Amino acid sequence: MQTLAQLRSGELQGITRLTLAESLTAFPEEIFDLADTLEILDLSNNCLSSLPEDISRLTKLKIAFFSNNRFTSVPSFKGCEHLYMIGFKSNQIETFGEEVLPDTISWLILTDNRLTSLPSSIGKLHKLQKCALAGNRLETLPDEMAQCRNLELLRLSANNLQAIPTWLWNLPKLSWLAFSGNPCSPKAQFELQAIPFESLEVKEKLGSGASGDIYKAYSKLHEEEVALKLFKGAITSDGYAHDEMNAYMSTGKHPNLIKVLSKLAGDERLGLVLEYIPNVYRNLGLPPDFETCTRDTFTAETSFTPETIFDVAKGIASAAAHLHARGLMHGDLYAHNILINDEDHCYLGDFGA
Repeated sequence: MQTLAQLRSGELQGITRLTLAESLTAFPEEIFDLADTLEILDLSNNCLSSLPEDISRLTKLKIAFFSNNRFTSVPSFKGCEHLYMIGFKSNQIETFGEEVLPDTISWLILTDNRLTSLPSSIGKLHKLQKCALAGNRLETLPDEMAQCRNLELLRLSANNLQAIPTWLWNLPKLSWLAFSGNPCSPKAQFELQAIPFESLEVKEKLGSGASGDIYKAYSKLHEEEVALKLFKGAITSDGYAHDEMNAYMSTGKHPNLIKVLSKLAGDERLGLVLEYIPNVYRNLGLPPDFETCTRDTFTAETSFTPETIFDVAKGIASAAAHLHARGLMHGDLYAHNILINDEDHCYLGDFGA
């Protein structure tokens, strides 16, 4: 992260990535001095509500983030010919005008805003692969969006959708879809034993995700080591925390699913008690990066035998079929959400989507 003082002093000339978070209320004009080289601009966590009309002067700009600001409308980036990724998560956006984005956009993040509709011109974003719209107030999607034939990942959770449009099922590349927390979403009917938080001895943190943190713990009631997932409660790219909880509670038992033991009693903490998975298990892959967009990444030395590929495919397909039989669609089936050990046994995790 850089500072405004560095920017104004001129010492940032030639950089390709700029990150500023200093409670900015206005776009620093000095950023235009970096136009010849700047490719990634991150002005998240400020107090911005508008951008200069001539933002297209940043001719090399490829990626722009403005999360956690005060925008009420999506600014125009029409002249930014190289821009392919843009994020306005957690603003106050109510208006998304026609023709404000260039047709180069492949990754659009508008999670946690106040949108009630999308422009018909979104259908002109023919390169759009990843679109995050969870946590808005959308009641419908424009029919023109059916022209986004390269769309692979779509997050629609926590909106006001009365129905999923039929054209969505005809998108040839759509692989990841989430729409929990809408009026059209089926409600989970499964209950789970509730236990008091005090019955757990919480130990070290095992990991963190968008929806919460996971801790190692000892359950006095179950008399065994467990994993405790504590939900943050906020809207994430996957929707509401309680929808993820309900999905977990509805999974049932399967050898390739992490067993859900209990939920926390009361309303003060949203949490689940899960089977503890020993550290002999590791993630099958790594999350996507800026270049791969929707595709998982792997270290350069990663390789799998045909036997491993078959075992993982068989186990995950069996788990997915089990979920489908219970009225659940995982929605985020990725290598980075799969755990595997040296014997090729695998678990499918992360039910946020």
